[in-house]
Amino acid sequence: MTEEHLSEEELETCDPLPAINVPHAVSNDCLPYRIGLTGNIATGKSNVGQLLKDLGAAYIDADKVAHEMMLPGAAAYQAVVAHFGETVLAPDGSIDRRALGAIVFSDPQALQHLEQLVHPATIAEVEHRIQVSGAAVVVVEAIKLLESGMAETYDAIWVTTCTEEEQVYRLENSRGLNRTEALHRIHAQPPQAEKLARADVIIDTGGTKAETRAQVLVAWGKIPHCDS
Repeated sequence: MTEEHLSEEELETCDPLPAINVPHAVSNDCLPYRIGLTGNIATGKSNVGQLLKDLGAAYIDADKVAHEMMLPGAAAYQAVVAHFGETVLAPDGSIDRRALGAIVFSDPQALQHLEQLVHPATIAEVEHRIQVSGAAVVVVEAIKLLESGMAETYDAIWVTTCTEEEQVYRLENSRGLNRTEALHRIHAQPPQAEKLARADVIIDTGGTKAETRAQVLVAWGKIPHCDS
């Protein structure tokens, strides 16, 4: 396989970027610079997020936070179970993400209901983590960043992109989906163009590892850091 055709797992093996001088703490006069990182499925969001983390940014995965909000005893657990029923529960009482996914990924209305139940708690928890991060730059990765209304509180929106064929390739190789399953996941989301139209920074991850890193470095260098 050539470097020009990389899976998400291969991109994750990139050598860490050299650290750039970024303040490690934020004073009352210098709130964190907030980067909202989004993009459609398998476009390299997490890899770009890791590159930003290597550069010194605090990194929050909002989608993982959303999953945490559905753990037993967490803010959205009871509401999700009440709405979707006990058929989405695993034997240990936790929410079976595969069973829940089978429902929401085949029914747009069900997905919308799930988001309405989970997003408020997720947004509140992400905001809390930003405030206690102590970092000068915080990057929040969220696939639904624009659709959820979270974007309004960010200083810059970064959007990752690649070709549909690259998305299919990554889903087949990193998640074990077949082509039909991969295309179903891709086409269940809004077109990439909708996110790209609202981007302040666009990172094309379809090239080499070095090309992706170079784009991140250029955009990082334009962030208005506060004086330490």
